[in-house]
Amino acid sequence: MEFSEELIRELVDAAEAVRARAHAPYSNFRAGAAVYTDRERIVTGCNVENASYGLTICAERVAIARAVAEDAGRPVLCVVTGSTEEPLTPCGACRQVMIEFNPAMLVVCTGRSGERLVRRAAELLPHSFGKGSLGG
Repeated sequence: MEFSEELIRELVDAAEAVRARAHAPYSNFRAGAAVYTDRERIVTGCNVENASYGLTICAERVAIARAVAEDAGRPVLCVVTGSTEEPLTPCGACRQVMIEFNPAMLVVCTGRSGERLVRRAAELLPHSFGKGSLGG
């Protein structure tokens, strides 16, 4: 599936806007994500930290969970952005969640420099654990 530069730019803008609302009182590291679905919906998410660090949830997982909760459709494109100079890539947990919903999802990673790293979810997490790993 091909995506226009205009759509990607719209998602970058949405991810950057939601990043400002991140709850990051401990690390001050703010991330934003925007997911585009097969129903042509844009759903955003930001990271939400917790004093019990293991309970922190990343922007990508917030956006995907919102897409599920809102019945917005299957994620086909995800833009991730952070306050880093270089493109911010998803953590391992986010990569696993992306694979759960769409291994072919295009993931566009951005940072302050404007440089992009573009990969499919399956490329970001090769040899991932999935439905087929459960047997039967």
